Amino acid sequence: MNIQTKALLVHLLTATGAVFAMLAMLAAVDEKWGLMFLWLVVAFAVDGVDGPLARHYHVKINAPQYDGVLMDLIIDYLTYVFIPAYALFKSGLMPGWTGWVAIIVITFASVVYFADTRMKTKDNSFSGFPGCWNMLILVLFATEPNFWVMLALIIVLAAGMFFPLKFIHPTRTMRWRMLSFPMALAWTFFAGWAAWVDFHPESWAHWGLVVTSIYLLSAGVAQQIVPERKLA
Repeated sequence: MNIQTKALLVHLLTATGAVFAMLAMLAAVDEKWGLMFLWLVVAFAVDGVDGPLARHYHVKINAPQYDGVLMDLIIDYLTYVFIPAYALFKSGLMPGWTGWVAIIVITFASVVYFADTRMKTKDNSFSGFPGCWNMLILVLFATEPNFWVMLALIIVLAAGMFFPLKFIHPTRTMRWRMLSFPMALAWTFFAGWAAWVDFHPESWAHWGLVVTSIYLLSAGVAQQIVPERKLA
């Protein structure tokens, strides 16, 4: 198999995210939230794998007929933003006007952020909260905090998309990657576990989700606060 074929297969792997998005949406329409999030976790795993593969096989050079970045953004908007926002609204976790505010803020702020050419920092982190609403909303399904807490989190994170706060990319941000990458793998495991047991309130997966989410959410800001030591 030549390098061009391998590069093309990476694009096709990325494209499977659209299929998983549709499967998640069908589950959401039937209000099968655990199954919906299982498909979103699969899409999340694909999203974590295809990037390193794309860079390894230099898809921009070896399969330039497809724009992998554009493909990735389309799928990310579906799986990170649109479907989780729909689930949050239809689940009843945020009743009345709070649900309407949540979905309007999430979808509007995210489409603006996804089109922002300044979203990446020099160290391959994200400038501003990167619209990972799938991760937040999955945790909300698992923990079911008060809806005022949920509304506050959504508004704060939506505003955080447009402030110069750093959020790590678990595989591309080199600083602390030895910790960040295992944390991302652990989050994926706990997310799949929580969805598999349909967010059973006694599942230990919920604690794992909270701990790993706090790290992934705060590590970039912590890196801004704690200066990196330069080797002499």
